[in-house]
Amino acid sequence: METVTATLSKPTLKIGPYQVDPPVVLAPMAGITNVAFRQLCAEYGAGIYVCEMITARAVVERHPGTMHMMTFGADEKPRSMQLYGVDPKTMAEAVRIIVGEGLADHVDSNWGCPVAKVTRKGGGAALPYKRKLFADIISACVKAAEPAGVPFTAKFRIGIDDDHRTYLDAGRIAEAEGAAAVSLHARTAAQRYSGQADWTKIAALKEAVTSIPVLGNGDIFSAADALRMVDETGCDGVVVGRGCLGRPWLFGELEAAFAGRPLPTPPNLGEVSRVLRRHAELLIQHDGETKALRDLRKHMAWYFMNFPVGSELRRGFAMVNSLTELDDLIGRLDHDAPFPANADGPRGRQGSPGKVTLPHGWLDDPDDDCVPEAEDMHSGG
Repeated sequence: METVTATLSKPTLKIGPYQVDPPVVLAPMAGITNVAFRQLCAEYGAGIYVCEMITARAVVERHPGTMHMMTFGADEKPRSMQLYGVDPKTMAEAVRIIVGEGLADHVDSNWGCPVAKVTRKGGGAALPYKRKLFADIISACVKAAEPAGVPFTAKFRIGIDDDHRTYLDAGRIAEAEGAAAVSLHARTAAQRYSGQADWTKIAALKEAVTSIPVLGNGDIFSAADALRMVDETGCDGVVVGRGCLGRPWLFGELEAAFAGRPLPTPPNLGEVSRVLRRHAELLIQHDGETKALRDLRKHMAWYFMNFPVGSELRRGFAMVNSLTELDDLIGRLDHDAPFPANADGPRGRQGSPGKVTLPHGWLDDPDDDCVPEAEDMHSGG
């Protein structure tokens, strides 16, 4: 078995009252990190597993679909939720509802989403450019969470683009306003998910922010990547997003690597099939069979990435409608096929870089604290 070791000792990560060992966080991903996927990942290793991004306004207005998204498993601890919003009052009210009703144990905030429907309203990766508004939101949310002892954290990108970098200011502001930790996705919003993450910016943020943990995110596709990020940047923990798509056992590999143990043997196609079947069962518990199987379709290409699965079978998995049909398709796979040597690379959406959609005049004054147009009620992005 392969042993992966770090040249630095394993970092000790504490977020508020929670000791995070190994220092690993599952990034919230829209349409992916529902309660079923989080539970599946957690069956392989410890850490913090963050719920899909939730819109603050939808919490305040108690949108039924959003309340369903805010479901946690009985064994999830801490229950971790990420909020998106653009208004200090709405964000703080959402936090008050969440902590007042005991709906989560940790609240993160999204300042990294590059999707046009979010940034065109000044949200996501656009908002940290408005330093005063960003400070007002962090401050209001920290104060709302504090009475319940719930840590509030912030995740952001390098900036809007190479000409408008905000990450150092965002980190210092979050630290000054009482955030319990910050995470940096080491790309600009203009990069979206393309190109290579610039880990040197994680190291720079770690130097700038000294009193709270700094976590790194971007291009962690293997346990070796995670240890290398810690070694190269000095970050206190890692945030894993696209690297675990179709590969929830990555968290077991990360746990072993940070403990200095040999990595588990990669699964053959039969074991991957078992994981896929387990994923289906968990989704059905959450959403019922019809919706669950429809949701599972998008995961198929990730689970079978580089495995010898013929085109006809792949089409069948991509159109599966029932658990019976899924079982039939699984039975037709070559269960002894070994895990592909080249399946540790990038997965999920990468796309290409492009201009970030912003509200009119957004870049005119970074100190303007005017709240932008209200966000959509529905969660997502």
